[in-house]
Amino acid sequence: MNEEQVLCACSAYERKYYFNPRFSSLPKPVQEELQILCVTLTEDVGGLFTMEFDEDGCLYLSSTAKENDFAYDEIGSHLKIKQYQVRYAQLLENLETYYKLMIAEE
Repeated sequence: MNEEQVLCACSAYERKYYFNPRFSSLPKPVQEELQILCVTLTEDVGGLFTMEFDEDGCLYLSSTAKENDFAYDEIGSHLKIKQYQVRYAQLLENLETYYKLMIAEE
């Protein structure tokens, strides 16, 4: 996937959060909320968590782990992502709209 389409990511391995500067026009409270979501998920289940847009502007949340990472909670990651999709449905929908209107038009 094109790096420009990654909205944000977090790594439990490196203990780092990444926010794509291409999306810096998002309001600061939204950026802060995204950071909280990413960091919380990786602290809870481990691994790598990414939020990225596909070519159609749909936002995907995914969690992966390094091979042989036995501390990674794969089931917990899927449950947490489902929980985020329900609890933050409005935010995720608004991010897709933002992407389609502001980024995809560039």
